[in-house]
Amino acid sequence: MQEQARKQITLYSDGSSLGNPGPGGYGGILEFKGKRKEYFGGDTHTTNNRMELQGVIEGLKLLKEPCDVEVISDSSYVVKAINEWLEGWIRKNFAKVKNVDLWKAYLEAAAPHNVHGTWVRGHNGHPENERCDELARNEAERIKATL
Repeated sequence: MQEQARKQITLYSDGSSLGNPGPGGYGGILEFKGKRKEYFGGDTHTTNNRMELQGVIEGLKLLKEPCDVEVISDSSYVVKAINEWLEGWIRKNFAKVKNVDLWKAYLEAAAPHNVHGTWVRGHNGHPENERCDELARNEAERIKATL
């Protein structure tokens, strides 16, 4: 039986924190065949790296079937971990790795998918990256205003 081709999804994501740690937000865009879905969220006490990663996790959780996912992020931390570091971290049982809770959540969310990271320079006019940054920053500001 022929395996059905997976959907090709582009997941744009960005994170922001006002202080490190401080109130933070993430924003993302899922794109499939020209259709887009925006999402965002945040936390009252977090770091920039945690929000960068949370944005990817939340995007993956929105997918309803196994997909080929290209994660486009301005976070070299997230992209390098996805493409290069995670295998070694798993082998070493995450010894000396920060944000282990989120990396384990990432592995769970990513498990059904083929995920590859692509780095883009932040604040460089990339329209989707700029929109994700805006969603993340707005959420961080909204949360800060409630504290």
